[in-house]
Order: sequence, then C-alpha cells, then structure tokens
Amino acid sequence: MKLRQLVLAAAAACFSLGVAAAPQIGAPAPDFTVVDSKGNSHSLKDFAGKNVVLEWTNHDCPFVVKHYSGNMQALQADMTARDVVWLSVISSAPGKQGHVSGAKADELTASRNAAPTAVVFDETGVVGKAYDAKTTPHMYVIDKFGVLQYMGGIDSIPSAKVDDIAKATPLFANAANAVLVGNTPDPAITKPYGCSVKY
Repeated sequence: MKLRQLVLAAAAACFSLGVAAAPQIGAPAPDFTVVDSKGNSHSLKDFAGKNVVLEWTNHDCPFVVKHYSGNMQALQADMTARDVVWLSVISSAPGKQGHVSGAKADELTASRNAAPTAVVFDETGVVGKAYDAKTTPHMYVIDKFGVLQYMGGIDSIPSAKVDDIAKATPLFANAANAVLVGNTPDPAITKPYGCSVKY
C-alpha cells in the first residue's frame, strides 16, 4: 500500500511540475532575456505597459515562406504602428535549419520588407521551451500587463499554399485585435502549424 501511495505521490508531483512549467493563458508570460540581430539585449519586463507579440520563425520553412509572401509583413506593420512590440524569435540551434547570424537576419528583414520591432535569438532554446513553441510560425500575444492572452496558429488553414491565406480565419490577428481593445481573445489557444522548431 505504501509503495502505491509513493508512486501516486511521485506521479502527482511530476504532473504538477509539468503544468507549472507550461505557459498558461491568463497568467504572467514567462520572462526572458534575449539578444537581437544588432546585439541589443531585451527582456520581457522592459516592455511593461506595452502589448507584445512573439512570432517564432525560420526563414527556410515553407510555412513561414507562405506567410512572408506579404501577410506577415502586413501584420507586423499594422501592429507596430499601433505601438505593439513585435519580436521575431529564432530558436534554431547552431547548425540547424533556420539558424542565421545577426547580419543575415537583418538582410532577410530588409529583403522581405519585414517590420518587426526586433529579430531575437534563442540559440539554446530556453525561451522557446519556456513558451512551449512547437512550430514556425507559432504566435503569442502578451498584454500590456505582461499576461499571456493568446498562443497558437497564425490562421486556420494548415497549408503552405499562399492562396489559402485569404480563405483562412485569421486566428492570430483576431486575437491580437481583441487584446488591443481590452478584450479577451476567443479562442485564446489554437493549434499552431508549420515546421517543427529546430531546437
């Protein structure tokens, strides 16, 4: 009997640790410190009072290529014009697909007419794992109080076809727009699609 109780207690402890480690909608977003493509350091707490978007990205992923046909750039321009901090996060480890230097990241931003606030690096995968980022793209919205309000897909059609963007429900955009007017996104969690993050 005692062994069974010990096993159940251990299982419960593991479960509770797992739940605590996962990002939770309506709870403070995991803090982080990252360095951007220009060598500047950023922490989430630096953006207190501002809404923040995290976009996991990998320029070689076909699903990212799909949205960088103009959709992602339009979203970035719209959000940053409304004083949202947009961080494009690269969690690709050195030697893995999507890993780039700061200079290459800046070149990609310029050549694609992208408009994030910054492109930041997470080579160790610590930030990606804290947010449970699974795919590129994987989108997150953090409100001005530092609370995680949305995590999931950019839209509702999991394909690499550009033509599908116009047909899809813009899940991320809807969520971000809700947060910007003080509402709670519905849905607040959706399934992301894309290439796996190359930790």
